[in-house]
Amino acid sequence: MNQEPEIRTENPLGYAPLPTLLRRFAVPSIIAMLVSSLYNIVDQFFIGQGVGYLGNAATNVAYPLTTICLAIALLIGIGSASRFSLSLGEGNPERAAEAVGNAIGMMVLFGLAYAVVIQLFLEPLLTAFGATEDVMPYAVSYTRITGLGMPLLIITNAMSNLARADGSPKYSMACMLVGAVINTILDPICIFLLNWGVAGAAWATVAGQFVSFLMAVRYARHFHRIQLQRRHFRLRPDTCLQTVSLGLSASLNQLAITFVQIVLNNSLTYYGSMSPYGKEIPLAACGIVMKVNAIMLAVIIGINQGSQPIIGFNYGARQFRRVRDIYRLSITYNLAVSVTAFLLFQLFPAQIVGLFGDSGNALYMEFAVKFMRIFLFMACVNGVQMFSSSFFSAIGKPIRGAVLSLTRQVIFLVPLLLLLPLVFPVPIDGILFAGPIADGAAFLTSVLLVRHEMARIRQQELAQTQ
Repeated sequence: MNQEPEIRTENPLGYAPLPTLLRRFAVPSIIAMLVSSLYNIVDQFFIGQGVGYLGNAATNVAYPLTTICLAIALLIGIGSASRFSLSLGEGNPERAAEAVGNAIGMMVLFGLAYAVVIQLFLEPLLTAFGATEDVMPYAVSYTRITGLGMPLLIITNAMSNLARADGSPKYSMACMLVGAVINTILDPICIFLLNWGVAGAAWATVAGQFVSFLMAVRYARHFHRIQLQRRHFRLRPDTCLQTVSLGLSASLNQLAITFVQIVLNNSLTYYGSMSPYGKEIPLAACGIVMKVNAIMLAVIIGINQGSQPIIGFNYGARQFRRVRDIYRLSITYNLAVSVTAFLLFQLFPAQIVGLFGDSGNALYMEFAVKFMRIFLFMACVNGVQMFSSSFFSAIGKPIRGAVLSLTRQVIFLVPLLLLLPLVFPVPIDGILFAGPIADGAAFLTSVLLVRHEMARIRQQELAQTQ
């Protein structure tokens, strides 16, 4: 029997108990993702208290720019982390170092380019995202400033994925945690004490992102599994394309969320104008509900990211039993989180919405509660599709991951958002019911694709024993 490369036996990803590994990697990742989502949640909370629901509507129409930013970060971060883990599992640290060096170069280039695009085309972008005349001044004030921090956010999030794959999940968490703490402290100071309004929330966000960025950049000189040399930073088209292909499913999932947000915002303002709620109430309520849902998704993404290096390393090392076992363990945790969130959304919607300020408008609360209960009715299973798409990326099958990442958002939800209002007696209700129908269809699709892949992995496992 051939002796396995030393790298496989030295790296605990290949032999440590899976529950221990998942806790070690997933818990810091969950905290990091929760902290990341808090940048928007905290802004939403203080803006709701200090500015009102028009300010909340402004952050909602600005939110697609943040999801696009995260899509870029995931494209580079998840892609390079997957290549890094697979390369280490195959016993090739040189290729792992090349993946990291090229990823850092891509972070800088993509980040600067995105910031320039935002500053040049801000108002047309916000109009496309659903900003009304009343909301636009707040949205411009907020986004003109947060756009400056987008390169920082891209580098921090992408480096966070690489640090986690390198075996430093706690450092990855710390990068995000420090920035969120600073943001939370500065928000009330800038909004209430300095009376800067939505601009104050934006400056608080950028200040927190800057500190997180400094910590993330520092890690580039402290990788444990590789030694970065100047040659590794020379951009190679083949390496960049491989990174992009492995990060494509996670990135597409974020871009799909952005696309859905645009369609959803515009549909809500269009059909809201035909209802007693008007244009701004559905837009503001949607922003609150989607940000609350983002908390649940942050936990699920944290589990996904925590399991990614474990899956990638063991698949590269051809330890297929561990690959199947970590999938089952991760999906169990995923469902536990989703079911808990579902119960909260159904039982306490008014209390949750009330945390973001009392608009004094009964119609606003009525619609927000209705939106949360109906649109998130299938929240108990909608994390399965996200985890399954990241699973395919982790095992080096980006095409399947990319297709699966598009099922819920693009293939099912967007057509339903466009068609259901045409057949429902109350058109805006069709928008609400599009969410759970799309979630159910995406869940069934994920189950079918994963069952097929697990059968193939089981066959490979049996072939090794013969």
